Amino acid sequence: MAVEGPPESRERAASVLRSLYARLEGGEDIGSAEIDAEIRFASNSQASSGAEFGVPSIRTGGGRTVRARSPAQSAYLDLMRTHALVFGVGPAGTGKTYLAAAFGAHLLYERRIERLILSRPALEAGERLGFLPGDVREKIDPYLRPLYDALFDTIGDHAVRQMEAGVIEVAPLAFMRGRTLSRAFVILDESQNCTSAQMKMFLTRLGEDSQMVVTGDPSQSDLPGGRAEGLNEALDVLSGVEGVAVARFSEKDVVRHPLVARIVRAYADGEKPGLPKRYRK
Repeated sequence: MAVEGPPESRERAASVLRSLYARLEGGEDIGSAEIDAEIRFASNSQASSGAEFGVPSIRTGGGRTVRARSPAQSAYLDLMRTHALVFGVGPAGTGKTYLAAAFGAHLLYERRIERLILSRPALEAGERLGFLPGDVREKIDPYLRPLYDALFDTIGDHAVRQMEAGVIEVAPLAFMRGRTLSRAFVILDESQNCTSAQMKMFLTRLGEDSQMVVTGDPSQSDLPGGRAEGLNEALDVLSGVEGVAVARFSEKDVVRHPLVARIVRAYADGEKPGLPKRYRK
């Protein structure tokens, strides 16, 4: 195989190929997403100068491993390793919740925590689900389904046994009131739908030897007026507080279908001043 082009481009292409071969030799499956991830890292000046490619970022049990797929995701994982409270803020599709769930599963796998707790506010995103039949759990499950999806993607069927044993808990935000969450990794998803009171309530649940990750996209709040009041206030009030970190993502970090990044960018452009009012908030 020969790689042609300027020296810098040849070295970048060679680093991507070395990484992909290393991952193949390690038994990993390589698809377009993995190739795209390695190109992202190689194209980043900081990541390309000394990053070790081909090595899984974290192990989540059951023989599964999860890697960061962009420099922003790598920084996010680093913050979760070093801070008690991390906010993951940015558009959909950037892996905020998925990586948080994977990191929590990793801590369980290493027996560094006793429980993994995932929560989100049960706020109806423009739809009325209260008429659905069933008990409270059956009505709540549709709100929590994305968290279940993240768990099964990162842990597999092992998640069922751990939920039955109470090691993993998925619950709406309202169920967190009055609790002290010790020796746990706690994730609050869709935090842009939290009121200020709900956010304060959740953050003060942090107990001994615990960590929290709060994920959200301020541009997609379902609160009245579309303002992510709880999330925005927390980011402002806790700025500079020791032990708190913020990982920010952009459309460049979207790791879903390539079209998702273009959709996010188009909506962001449509909200800029100067465009017709009907296209702006």
